[in-house]
Amino acid sequence: MAWRRLVAALVAAAGLACASATNYLDPGGPLHEFRRDGPPRGADLSGPLRAVSFNIAYAVHIDRALEVLRESEALRDPDVLALQEMDAPGTERIAKALGMNAVYFPSGVHPKHERDFGCAVLSPWPLEGPRKLVLPHGARGSGLRRSATVATIVRGAERVRVYSVHLPSPLAISGGSRKDELRVLAADAASSPDPVLIAGDFNSRGKLEELERAGFAWLTRDLGDTTRFRLLGIPITGLSYDHFVARGLGLVPDAPALGVVADNHDASDHLPIWVLLEPAGAAARP
Repeated sequence: MAWRRLVAALVAAAGLACASATNYLDPGGPLHEFRRDGPPRGADLSGPLRAVSFNIAYAVHIDRALEVLRESEALRDPDVLALQEMDAPGTERIAKALGMNAVYFPSGVHPKHERDFGCAVLSPWPLEGPRKLVLPHGARGSGLRRSATVATIVRGAERVRVYSVHLPSPLAISGGSRKDELRVLAADAASSPDPVLIAGDFNSRGKLEELERAGFAWLTRDLGDTTRFRLLGIPITGLSYDHFVARGLGLVPDAPALGVVADNHDASDHLPIWVLLEPAGAAARP
């Protein structure tokens, strides 16, 4: 039955292992920054803002992820690339390969691979004000405290504060704790004078209404499945975990403005997602 498959998938994803994570709770670091040389190639200040988000599953298959990012037209030349489950070497490889600036803050050392584990923000445009936003709840079992990586992209006169986010799995924290973490994100974003884009793996579709109540537009509410994997040979479907949420930005009207790339070259159990954005006053509301 579908609900049994889902429960089994959540158990597998929860990471309820005996090993404990090492948390980096200092909001100042560790910080890894990678800067490209010179102005962006083929820079276009007139078009919509293209944003991509991709969870690359412990940063294991970076070569495969790069194939997807280069070969899929919908993912090429993004203004914003939000990555999750990254380490510093993987972030640097992608930044150099795609000619992008990058900011990466690990949340901690994940016990599964005993490597740094966290989120990154990449852009061909300058990145200002890099910060780490430590989220309040540790995962059951490992104790890992997740954090969001925050930076402001500067595309000519346009500024957008970007959050790359990876919330704990559904059995790792309670529904109430998930709401707490979303409220922390919303409160931090409230300080931004610029438009805000929150992108990443929310590890469930539920509770994102919490950000809507805080004035955000849930751009990818009806995006469909973004996670694919098999458990004991059984394909797990119906998991819409990866999303974009925005304030001061909306989907480009009268054109395909969002999607999921179905062929991820087996780079991850997640699929990359994308959106085309304009300032909210000029764009269609989702």
